[in-house]
Amino acid sequence: MARHGGGRGWYGKLIGAALGVTMLATGASVWTAQAGATDDSTPEAAAPTAPGSAVKPVSAAIAHASEKGKRGINITIDDGPDLKWTPQVLDLLREYGVKATFCMVGTQAQAHPDLVKKVVAAGHRLCDHSVSHNTAMDKDSQAYQSRQILDAERMITKASGGVRPMYYRAPGGAFTPYSRKLAASRGMRPLGWNVDTKDFEQPGTDAIVATVERELPNGPTLLFHDAGGDRTQTVEALRRLLPRLKEQGYSFGFPVR
Repeated sequence: MARHGGGRGWYGKLIGAALGVTMLATGASVWTAQAGATDDSTPEAAAPTAPGSAVKPVSAAIAHASEKGKRGINITIDDGPDLKWTPQVLDLLREYGVKATFCMVGTQAQAHPDLVKKVVAAGHRLCDHSVSHNTAMDKDSQAYQSRQILDAERMITKASGGVRPMYYRAPGGAFTPYSRKLAASRGMRPLGWNVDTKDFEQPGTDAIVATVERELPNGPTLLFHDAGGDRTQTVEALRRLLPRLKEQGYSFGFPVR
């Protein structure tokens, strides 16, 4: 999600206890916010992978483009899974035959593994959105960034039944050169966005739809949320947008890797 208010995000209080249990600390190395710098440092050894599932590194550049090309759109859904809202989003995506990328918070995935499995079974892709959704994590140490990324990767993979995240989206776009390289070394392409729908602020369904229609020329990756509050407006906006965008000749796909 975009940086809404800064700080350690709405998960801060929720995961205090979970952090003490789940932090595995493994060394590593990845950038600074939605556009930026490169770094010559190299990640150290990352978390181990399951037998027979060797990780292939990917580009550390932040992805925005769609695998569907110039008329492609990437629907990305952040902060879940959530017991109330994720099933509603999944129902809409199924109704309109749309695939999306779900950027999951590690503690949420750990709490709702059945939902993670449903996302995967429906053909959607997973994205690591950190353990605790700290939108200021780019100000923290490399060791902290490593724990946030690698622990969330492990939690999501376990919840899914072994399907690994294909992307990493820093909370609020709080990338660093270190975090990008670390994620890429784990086969997770850093994922940005082109259109922030601001649905997190609950501006009204009309406003969310208008934002997408106005800003879609900026690029194909749209940012929505399925957790963190009442997502009624998000669901209704998607209900309007998915068929409308299809009628306009757009196709829905996944971000490039």
